[in-house]
Amino acid sequence: MTSLTRRFANLEFLLGALLTGGICVAVLFSDFLFPDGGSKINLTARLVAPFTNPAFPLGTDPLGRDVLSRVVQGGKISLTVGILSVAGSVVIGVFMGLVAGYYRGVWDMVVMRFADVQLAMPFILLAITFIAIVGGSLTNTIILLIVSQWVQYARLVRGSVLSLREREFVLSARAIGVRDRNIILQHLLPNLVGPVIVLMTLNIATNILLESSLTFLGLGVDPTIPSWGGMLADGRTYLQLAWWVSVFPGLAILLTVLGLNLLGDWLRDTLDPTGRTR
Repeated sequence: MTSLTRRFANLEFLLGALLTGGICVAVLFSDFLFPDGGSKINLTARLVAPFTNPAFPLGTDPLGRDVLSRVVQGGKISLTVGILSVAGSVVIGVFMGLVAGYYRGVWDMVVMRFADVQLAMPFILLAITFIAIVGGSLTNTIILLIVSQWVQYARLVRGSVLSLREREFVLSARAIGVRDRNIILQHLLPNLVGPVIVLMTLNIATNILLESSLTFLGLGVDPTIPSWGGMLADGRTYLQLAWWVSVFPGLAILLTVLGLNLLGDWLRDTLDPTGRTR
């Protein structure tokens, strides 16, 4: 068995890819599988228990809506928030970290002190203040997560650039007159891909949890849109009567986050040979 085959035969990768891939496939085909978007109300089928009616495999909620379709549709919201917020954080954080680490000086001091202040601010306080000013919506939730997390990428990239900028290949490029922009894009940025990808994978899982928590508290997406956090909030008053209304979206969050964390651990070990574990 080759080294590449052994890496992909790893249990972490197989389980993480299975869980994450299954959720992503279900979300991609959600509109085809559930055209009503999980919003069809059927008061004659309220609180149907799971596995008792073939039309509602996971049961129904207090309004007679299919729990399975709402869980799948809710995955679309959670994954959208997780992916877009991480993408925005990466663009801003990597740019800030590259400039601060390479040029140092006043720019480095300003960016890092601003980062220190933001990291010292409790996330829930930032969330409440932000939502109180601009209101809660899908777009505002994504912006909130970008604002709160770009600092992580900036600090990671800055620390790596401080080390890389003194390496021989960078000093040689600078000595022969290569422009700073080309040094950053061609020599520094490719060496940052591994750590950034690992952090991205873990932060997608974190942002799914944060979005669900904010929606559960009424600070996230519109309550009329199916989301895992909203389903948890809707079902908390029915836990003794209809446990499935909250349990199944909770399991969806658990399995998605578990799959992403397993992939993140596998990527960390694969892309960083010095930190690879047996």
